[in-house]
Amino acid sequence: MFDVLIIGGGVAGVSCALVLGSGHKKSFVQDKKIGILTHQKGGNLQDALLNNVYGIPYGKSGSEVMLESLEHLRKAYPHIEQIPSEKANKVIKDNNHFQVYTNQNIYEAKIVVIAVGASNTFNVEGLTDYVIPHQKTVPEKNRIQLINEDHKVSENLYVAGVLAGHRSQVAIASGSGAAIATDILTLWNNRTHSHSHDSIKKS
Repeated sequence: MFDVLIIGGGVAGVSCALVLGSGHKKSFVQDKKIGILTHQKGGNLQDALLNNVYGIPYGKSGSEVMLESLEHLRKAYPHIEQIPSEKANKVIKDNNHFQVYTNQNIYEAKIVVIAVGASNTFNVEGLTDYVIPHQKTVPEKNRIQLINEDHKVSENLYVAGVLAGHRSQVAIASGSGAAIATDILTLWNNRTHSHSHDSIKKS
């Protein structure tokens, strides 16, 4: 049973995982099991050239960032389970948790974060009832989003990035995933507002 399972290893998904991972020293996070399905095939980031993203060197390619971000996650927070080469095709609520079906396995999770692309080919069973046309792209792009309120689709089900209705910018997707992570930390901390910072200051 995962406490959180993130579906999608792009900008929003990995950003969410990084913030959750960095909170592992907090008492209310130490016992949490966190996983991320890192399947990224067909992601728009693979073809991107990132010249306008804070903290990313000019000329860095999206494909480089994809690989480096997963390595960053692996090295910094090895307790987060990365699940490669599996694509979620069904998410079903089962009492107080979710069952996530992939092309290879079935996982159980208390919280699910959907962080995949916003293509109109989106076809995750159990989530299609939430699909509407994207509200911040031109109609000819045929993008979709999931109905949500501040990233929350339903209880313990979140959506990040462009699929949450945001515009397609790496910085926005990153912030979206990080925002969800802080909402989850807050939930785990008995709804006391929480975030996770590291500091070079000496006590």
